[in-house]
Amino acid sequence: MKVAVISATGKAGTLIAQEAIDRGMDVTAIVRDKSKVNTDKYAVVEKDLYNLTVADVEDFDAVVCAYGVAPDKAESIQTAFAHLIKIFEQAPSVRILFVGGAASLYTDPDKKHQLVETIPKEWLPIPYNTLLAFNEIQKSKANWTFFSPASFFDANGPRTGRYTLGTDYVIQNKAGDSYISYEDYAIAMVDEIEKKQFVGRRFTAVSENTAQ
Repeated sequence: MKVAVISATGKAGTLIAQEAIDRGMDVTAIVRDKSKVNTDKYAVVEKDLYNLTVADVEDFDAVVCAYGVAPDKAESIQTAFAHLIKIFEQAPSVRILFVGGAASLYTDPDKKHQLVETIPKEWLPIPYNTLLAFNEIQKSKANWTFFSPASFFDANGPRTGRYTLGTDYVIQNKAGDSYISYEDYAIAMVDEIEKKQFVGRRFTAVSENTAQ
């Protein structure tokens, strides 16, 4: 399987690319600065996300977008995701899987309230703009999947190799926490590339924090 990871030098992107490599996938990193790639395990394409074209992605089976920004550039999440959707609508055989956010997850069974309502104002720019981007993704004709992490997305958390899946709602682990480590998130993302359980849908996952 041929897989590309956009922003493969970021925290999530690095782990997702490595997980895919470990499973024997043919991986390409799409990065803005190839000097930041510190491995020779996969091919590298040096290109800004906004300069990507259909020709750059049409030979892959799946492309993971692990694009991330600083809070003061949060609005660029909407423009970046919109650019990708425009491309992948022209390449419907190629899956585009987004490393999404938790803000759009519902906190009640009637889907009247979302996690975004509980986020402090100072932390809101990235979650809010990711939510708006997700709203547009759902309207698209691209072959998309949006993976919302748990509300606590732990970059330094343990790799357990186990997780529990959900769909549009905040879910909790056995300890009662909405938690997933980056390591387990990467496993779940690559599992989804292989299993194709959530094509044209959003999903979420939690794992146990065994470091506690």
